Amino acid sequence: MPVRGSRPILVPLVVACAMFMQNLDSTVIATALPTIARSLDESPLRLNVAITCYLLSLAVFIPISGWTADRFGARRVFSTAIVVFTLGSIGCGCADSLPALVAGRIVQGMGGAMMVPVGRLVLLRAVKKSELVRAMSYVSVPALIGPVMGPPLGGFIVTYASWRWIFFINIPIGLLGILLVNLLVGDLKETGRRPFDLGGFGLTAVGLATLAFGFENAGRGALPASVVVLLLVVGAACIVLYARHAARVSHPIIDLALLRIPTYASATVGGFLFRMGLGALPFLLPLMLQVGFGLDPLSSGLLTFASAAGAMTMKVTAARIIRTLGFRIVLVGDAVISAGFLFAYSLFRPDTPHPVIFLALLAGGFFRSLQMTSINTLSYADVPAGLLSRATSLTSMAQQLSQTAGVAIGALFLQLALVLRGGTTLIGSDFYPAFTGVATISLLSVPFFLRMSPDAGAEVSGRPLPH
Repeated sequence: MPVRGSRPILVPLVVACAMFMQNLDSTVIATALPTIARSLDESPLRLNVAITCYLLSLAVFIPISGWTADRFGARRVFSTAIVVFTLGSIGCGCADSLPALVAGRIVQGMGGAMMVPVGRLVLLRAVKKSELVRAMSYVSVPALIGPVMGPPLGGFIVTYASWRWIFFINIPIGLLGILLVNLLVGDLKETGRRPFDLGGFGLTAVGLATLAFGFENAGRGALPASVVVLLLVVGAACIVLYARHAARVSHPIIDLALLRIPTYASATVGGFLFRMGLGALPFLLPLMLQVGFGLDPLSSGLLTFASAAGAMTMKVTAARIIRTLGFRIVLVGDAVISAGFLFAYSLFRPDTPHPVIFLALLAGGFFRSLQMTSINTLSYADVPAGLLSRATSLTSMAQQLSQTAGVAIGALFLQLALVLRGGTTLIGSDFYPAFTGVATISLLSVPFFLRMSPDAGAEVSGRPLPH
């Protein structure tokens, strides 16, 4: 069933707001941890479990999002996911102990695991392919500005209000989202039902949870290195076992056969590598500005906001750029340019003028946002309508894992720089090899984009096919 009403652009905005709520919430809590710890009479180190449990909940429940949407209807599941996320936020805001906060974060993770992939599915089923680039330009922005705005917003809230408002601000956003989804979006329910892959769910749940937990603790010193390695090995083994399992069953919970679609494979594998570099940025940049350069949190937040501003300006021009150049040229060229900006950030020094840093982050934000819009749109360009729910599950799983891995890689580079220097505390020069390393990883996505056909995704880009 199509979008209700005559303004389909409202649907991308509703989906974008839900995604922004999830992306913002996953980062805003980090800044507030010391304040929350004092309030609950806990150590900040123990309170970090609230972040970890949220990530594990996401990892466990993302794989079943596609099956759930097909079984109960995308609109109903998306609306319910917002309700669950909002209830989890209320639980977190009212928590008076660490177990209560962890329980609320797990509920939030359950809602977020459904909210993002099913929200994207609602968009794909409600918007015409010719409007997909424009729609994706709206939903790509939250993934970029949420992590950037989270730390300064968290700092502002705990400074001038109670930390509980970090969670309570989700209540009006959630209520508005529920109302608009039910007003603007039709049922969008698939007629066919597929059986639930219980064995596949078990393997992906254990595999993704251990990988996410391992990446989250890599390079941070919270767990012994042997435990981190064991977690990653167990996670990788479960994923390998799942790949063998998926080849034998007719309805796997995560359909790896989608990777046989050339455009989907290029966008997923190339996008994974690009996002690894991108995922490290919200971790490395504030740390460099505050710990390495000695800036206060407010000054750091005002500078990093430039990335968000650059991302927001992109949505005006993305469709025109992709239509003019085509996906292949945009993805290859933009990957090089975006990696170039990451390399450039390694040249920042404590005495670098702030306007220079601001402009570099602004321009970099534009190109990173254009790349994310292109990848997100191309992912679904050639996916048959009946497989869209499976594609959104696999894509969301890959995105979550790549972002978690990106933070881990950034932390490992910092730890390596610290060890090689023989120091005990971070200084500005420790961040330069870290930015160079994550830029190199992002650049590794180029070969996967080069393999694409020059007319890849022409139906959604609107680019005329060569005669």
